[in-house]
Amino acid sequence: MKVEIWSDYACPFCYLGKRRFEKALDLFKHKDEVEVIFRSFELDPSMSKEVQSSMQELLAAKYGMSLEEAKAANDRVAEQAEQEGLVYRFATMIPTNTFDAHRLTQYAKKQGKMAEISERLFKAYFTDSLHIGDTETLIFLAQGAGLNGEEVSDLLKSDDYGEQVRADERLAGELGIRAVPCFVLDGKYAVTGAQPTEVFLNTLEQVWADREPV
Repeated sequence: MKVEIWSDYACPFCYLGKRRFEKALDLFKHKDEVEVIFRSFELDPSMSKEVQSSMQELLAAKYGMSLEEAKAANDRVAEQAEQEGLVYRFATMIPTNTFDAHRLTQYAKKQGKMAEISERLFKAYFTDSLHIGDTETLIFLAQGAGLNGEEVSDLLKSDDYGEQVRADERLAGELGIRAVPCFVLDGKYAVTGAQPTEVFLNTLEQVWADREPV
């Protein structure tokens, strides 16, 4: 079974959904026969690498709310994350463009390290308040995932793997994916949003049942 996950590293519900899916996968008795692929999706391709506004300020401006309302909204998301064992530090997060992070993920896929780098990028952004649009930060994270630092440095200086990112985004458009996270199972079933673990587990079991010959 193949599970494709469209997500963005700046999306709080993507990390939350990823963790809930992983918990469901751990409970799935056929988990060793599931291939997970992370697909690229940028929430805001026009975002600058260097953003002067805080996460609270960006949220308030986007939805026309006060800073207090934005903080309250983020606090509610952080509470959900905490229930799944995740730590979200919205006050110190560094908003940035995620295109290079997605290019790094595409490179990591070729090296068999896609899952490792995806987890490190999410944690870096939401928990560790690292600048994942910064080249040196990406090299540091890549090395921690077992990737070659020099190769990653050369990659980030080039345009390599940019087309793979764009191809994922085009495919999302063709499939009608407008929001993330979106989990596509065997190219036929889709689960959108950070659904409860039970929803992911039930869907995995349904897809598996449909695969089995009668």
